[in-house]
Amino acid sequence: MNKEKVVVAFDTSNYTTSVAVIGVDGRLIANLKHPLVVREGHRGIRQADAVFLHTVNLPVLMREARKYIDGKEVVAVGVSEKPRNVQGSYMPCFLTGVSAAESFAAPLCVPVYRFSHQCGHIMAVIYSSGRHELADESFAALHISGGTTELLRVTPLQSGFETEIVGGTLDLNAGQVIDRVGVNLGLRFPCGNDLEKLALTNTAKIPKRKISGEGMAVNLSGLENMALKLYEDTKDAPLTAAFVFDYIGNAVSNISEAYIEKYGDTPFVYAGGVMCNSLIKNKLSEKFDAAFAEPALSCDNAVGVAMLALTAYKAERGL
Repeated sequence: MNKEKVVVAFDTSNYTTSVAVIGVDGRLIANLKHPLVVREGHRGIRQADAVFLHTVNLPVLMREARKYIDGKEVVAVGVSEKPRNVQGSYMPCFLTGVSAAESFAAPLCVPVYRFSHQCGHIMAVIYSSGRHELADESFAALHISGGTTELLRVTPLQSGFETEIVGGTLDLNAGQVIDRVGVNLGLRFPCGNDLEKLALTNTAKIPKRKISGEGMAVNLSGLENMALKLYEDTKDAPLTAAFVFDYIGNAVSNISEAYIEKYGDTPFVYAGGVMCNSLIKNKLSEKFDAAFAEPALSCDNAVGVAMLALTAYKAERGL
């Protein structure tokens, strides 16, 4: 009796340890994640702490993954080895995932395919949105999270994506602003989900502010100051939260429009944790040919990396 063939993938970002298992038919078998604990009142986590926590989490996740792998044949392993597809992109936390992937694959004598964390996010959108045609054509992608706010031209390859950064933030990332404002409102880091819950209760009129930036570039540092000033003046936390997401949505819309003006109409892949926000998604969906990941795959995960590894595995074998 033939065993079911599967691909296993690892992603060790700065805030989540992730392991995924998919079948060679593309069926998602397991999406396993353990968040890294951020200390109360802190706005982030040091790399040394992230490496330690991944080292603790990985054996736990692999024990969880065992029930999804037992009785199956692992044919390939995928891993995110760096944050982005640019020269010198590096974060120590990703070394823990690479170590786990190589150690797992070696006794099985199966190939390990390495990708960037960013490309994993992009593939997670394509996979979970059902927009599989995007894997065969060029498109625009905005990767928006706590560590990244970048506008990319993306060309699919057999072994992942070729990406060119053409725009994005000139200072703070969108996720940074969300977390900074959230912490000042008394929310626990990371603040995205709780800040969205606050924003959804807002009934006041949201003040409009001119978006700082030009063309495909945007400045977001002023948003933090404007939001905190709004809260100081009104003491209205829901209004402040709604203002933050409205501004970010408008900023992303502006740079998306600038992209179309320069390169022509195109599908947009909106990837990263900030893009699971319903208020921003609704705004962008009304204006653009927009693809988003389902909420479970918007935040950090290894599923996109697993799909990239599967694509590379099939391409090598002409499947």
